[in-house]
Amino acid sequence: MNSDNHSPNKPMEQLLYEVKKVIVGQDHLLERLLIALLARGHVLVEGVPGLAKTMTIKSIAQAIGGQFQRIQFTPDLVPADLIGTRIYNQKTGDFNTSLGPVFTNLLLADEINRAPAKVQSALLEVMQERQVTIGRDTHKVPNPFLVMATQNPIESEGTYPLPEAQVDRFLMKVIVGYPETGEEVAVVQRSLVPAATVQQVLPIEKLHHYQGLTRQVYVDRAVSEYAVRLANATRHPDRVGLAKQADYVAYGASPRGPISLVHAARALALLRGRRYVLPQDVYDLARDVLRHRMVLSYQALAEGVTADRVLDAVIASVQLPRIDFADEATA
Repeated sequence: MNSDNHSPNKPMEQLLYEVKKVIVGQDHLLERLLIALLARGHVLVEGVPGLAKTMTIKSIAQAIGGQFQRIQFTPDLVPADLIGTRIYNQKTGDFNTSLGPVFTNLLLADEINRAPAKVQSALLEVMQERQVTIGRDTHKVPNPFLVMATQNPIESEGTYPLPEAQVDRFLMKVIVGYPETGEEVAVVQRSLVPAATVQQVLPIEKLHHYQGLTRQVYVDRAVSEYAVRLANATRHPDRVGLAKQADYVAYGASPRGPISLVHAARALALLRGRRYVLPQDVYDLARDVLRHRMVLSYQALAEGVTADRVLDAVIASVQLPRIDFADEATA
């Protein structure tokens, strides 16, 4: 067994260390972005301005030597501003293809809910298919390809909320809060000196290797069943003894919910140095993977009940399975 297989989390720890040269705190967001990279998913981030969301994903791009692009979503954007278009060349009489900013490794879709549905759908198509069709030609985006889309929760005027079916395509929705006092003091102090330089510590080719390792992480059937039970409990809370929460849920998680939960848990297990998934991995990711896949009822909105509040009750009501992974751990 080679060293990479024995300690699969070491290169990721080096990547985190490098990024933290410029990012203070945000450990939860950083870990979730690495999970998305390994699981080949995308992340929707909700948080107020000024929480270093742009700097975080830009620093990760630098640490893997990848390309980074940022798109500021505005109401006047058109799909061609994202994916590209065909331009007529008068000299040659032909059409040339100009590729858009989605052809990158890490893409920041800033304030995605400020653009209309046709622009949002253009981005979500390339997220799902990892390719773009311009004219008659199909162009694949680079690998890795990760979209981090942000939403500002404090403004609603001039926004176009993502439809539930489109939000469902994000692997995770991460809520980013204000930093702790000590972390914020460190942020202020760092702003007084030139920013540190992030070095490449994990080449993209090596990242491809770890993506392959993620797909080899063992998932016991009991773990998959646990993920499905969690998803079922969001659809029918009354069946797990949560009659009150049932009034708050219009629609629960789709089948993409448990699928995404298991794939994300694979990546988390690898980050934690294991080649098998524990039920605790699924438990730890359940809120991030399921919160945006639930549609709350009008009663929930009227009473100020959030998806996280319902999920806390659901997760507590579904028992964690006990599995002996001794054989897999020593295999």
